[in-house]
Amino acid sequence: MAKLFIVPTPIGNLDDITLRAIKTLSAADVVLAEDTRTTQVLLKHLGLEKKLWSHHKFNEHAAVEAIARSIENGENIALVSDAGTPGISDPGFLLVRTCIEHGIEVETLPGATAFVPALINSGLPCDRFCFEGFLPHKKGRTKKLQKLAKEERTLIFYESPYRLVKTLTQLAEIFGSNRYASVSRELTKKFEETRRGTLDKLIEYFTGNEPKGEIVLVVAGYSPEDTSAGNSEKE
Repeated sequence: MAKLFIVPTPIGNLDDITLRAIKTLSAADVVLAEDTRTTQVLLKHLGLEKKLWSHHKFNEHAAVEAIARSIENGENIALVSDAGTPGISDPGFLLVRTCIEHGIEVETLPGATAFVPALINSGLPCDRFCFEGFLPHKKGRTKKLQKLAKEERTLIFYESPYRLVKTLTQLAEIFGSNRYASVSRELTKKFEETRRGTLDKLIEYFTGNEPKGEIVLVVAGYSPEDTSAGNSEKE
């Protein structure tokens, strides 16, 4: 019986593709791609020629039922995103839920995702953490951060380089400027960098050094011993 396969792809270094992912993509009848151009580069690197269908946040609501029917008709379909694991701040959730509702088997492969290496690299506790993905750009942003100010687990965010300093500044205002954090960018790529320190030190650094590339921001959880909203942990 045909299945939906969720296939993680490298977040930068193409050598991070797994052998199982290569076998799955090779055997798939159709590959659903967030951006077919990006996926075509990966497939060419792997020496594969596959039928590609576009599947992204702008068409996923309209497409999931038709995709489910294709699987029911015997086509094995693999879903990939531009980088990392589909469904983690990328399209995937709606399709998985629809397939489950149709009784279609979903097989998710383990593989690359950006927040795990960033969390471990941060040096912050990783036994308990809270993944928040991208913060709202405008509406609800401040309220969201205020709710997270007393969260005791390590916090993980994805952020654009264009909004990083703004986000660090808002975190300092709401969490306290001495809260410890880590910024990882360009993970697995040539110019990979991780900067660690208090929020005020990170604001100072990235104000003078314009950030580039994909960013994962890891922030220390709230310490109940603190008298302020922020964490008193020092750099």
